Amino acid sequence: MTILCVRFQLPPTSEGGLPRLLGMLEEFTPVVQALPPDGALADLRGAERYFGRDAVELASVIRVRALALYGVDCVIGAGPGPMLARVALRHAVPGVTCAVPEEPDAIAEFLADKPVSALPGVGAATSRTLTDYGLDTLGRVATAPLSTLQRLVGAKAGRELREKANGVDRGRVVPNAVSRSLAAERPFGRDELDPDRHRRALLSAAEEIGARLRALEKVCRSLTLTVRYADRSATTRSRTLTEPTAHSPALTRAAYGMYEALGLQRARVRAIALRAEGLDPAEQAAHQLTFDPVDEKVRRIEEVADRARAKFGPRAVMPGGLGGVAA
Repeated sequence: MTILCVRFQLPPTSEGGLPRLLGMLEEFTPVVQALPPDGALADLRGAERYFGRDAVELASVIRVRALALYGVDCVIGAGPGPMLARVALRHAVPGVTCAVPEEPDAIAEFLADKPVSALPGVGAATSRTLTDYGLDTLGRVATAPLSTLQRLVGAKAGRELREKANGVDRGRVVPNAVSRSLAAERPFGRDELDPDRHRRALLSAAEEIGARLRALEKVCRSLTLTVRYADRSATTRSRTLTEPTAHSPALTRAAYGMYEALGLQRARVRAIALRAEGLDPAEQAAHQLTFDPVDEKVRRIEEVADRARAKFGPRAVMPGGLGGVAA
């Protein structure tokens, strides 16, 4: 194992504690990729040789150091590649590193009984499509004809899906990838069951991300929602946007769609986080023109609101749904 996927159990305040924890990981290896709001990938190939310990042993040292220096526990998955390490993370618990073996047969055995949703990048829609055709585990996907997978999810996606299900991990750890994303987190003062308050938190986070993207003259291609629960578990969903955007209503619609798809029923939610990924310069983005005058009016109002917030502060202009609510 040479790659670690680490998720720090940060207090529900903000992602501000992540940079210092990334610095701690960089004491072991310079090849560290941030996974905001609370995670990271670390390539330990050089560290294993330097310290004379394998990745699992180094994971124990990292956990102890995070606890001793910052009072933050973590869960860690280890594997021969980033994708396998992220799958392993789903089955890790504090104090016990979940490690995927390096031998091909052992990798296949580890993945065989995992649901297709365990693979990074496989969303609810793809998972549902595959499950409807009886391909509900990675073992079944791995043995399915390539032509079948390509017919169900597309040529490129089908080929990549089959490779991943067979343990082929072509990913790599990209240092300093944090600049390719923006995140906003909304913690609750107490575990929150009210869906209306969940939606107001999503609206607030989407508005913040939209304003920050526009200030940086960036657009994002995808949005990731993370919901943290009272038992310290979390659910993460990602959605590729119909077009790269920094338009707050479009981000809000995507966030609401992912939240509704979770089907939460009286879930005790501790915090909600949104992350915009795949940032590109706004000048390079194409916008589908519309004949809807309401859409154009909203965009003009958004520009005026941005100027007001730049002059008078971020709370100078807020959506009506956030009136009287701390954003």
